Amino acid sequence: MFAVLKTGGKQYKVQAGDVLRVEKLDAVAGQKIQFNEILMVGGESLTIGVPFVAGAAVQAEVIDQIKGEKVIHFVKRRRKHSSARKKGHRQQLTLVRIGDILEAGADKSGVKAAVNGAGFKIEPAYKGAPTSKKAAAAVERASKPKAAKAAPKAAKAADGDDLTQLTGIGPAAAQKLNDAGVTTFEQVAAIDTATFEVKVSDKVIAQAAELAK
Repeated sequence: MFAVLKTGGKQYKVQAGDVLRVEKLDAVAGQKIQFNEILMVGGESLTIGVPFVAGAAVQAEVIDQIKGEKVIHFVKRRRKHSSARKKGHRQQLTLVRIGDILEAGADKSGVKAAVNGAGFKIEPAYKGAPTSKKAAAAVERASKPKAAKAAPKAAKAADGDDLTQLTGIGPAAAQKLNDAGVTTFEQVAAIDTATFEVKVSDKVIAQAAELAK
């Protein structure tokens, strides 16, 4: 009897006793697992799934977690850059031995389903204080509490109008008018441009007169 199973985006034709390498599974050595995505089961009769064969499964024993052969990735940029980069990669795999091939009753077997794992967990070599200056600075910045944003200066006096509504009067100019004792639109409209210490245009005075009505 044989079966065609799917795991890790690949398809494998297997028989009892076969040893194969599949994409890393979330399992430990010696654990029994079950592949539930079966595309085909063959024996005395052939059953083809649509896409999977209902109730069929392939059970296997995990032999070890291994890595594949190293693959070299090399990139060279010559013109204007003259740079080269070389990286190696070893794919994480799981070595399994195929056991029973079930044509039906997989949901009642009680064996853990084969699930692709997230890869090997790499612990840092040193868990103490950061060794580089950049890392130490990043830790120091993260530990400092964020300072509260300063409240914006109010351009409006406590008992006056918001002078920034006048065209050409920003927060700084409004503050100068407030310091000179001018806090309302009515007072702005009454300004004598010839004698007033703060420069105010006739257009602003006319607008203030309209707003003061």
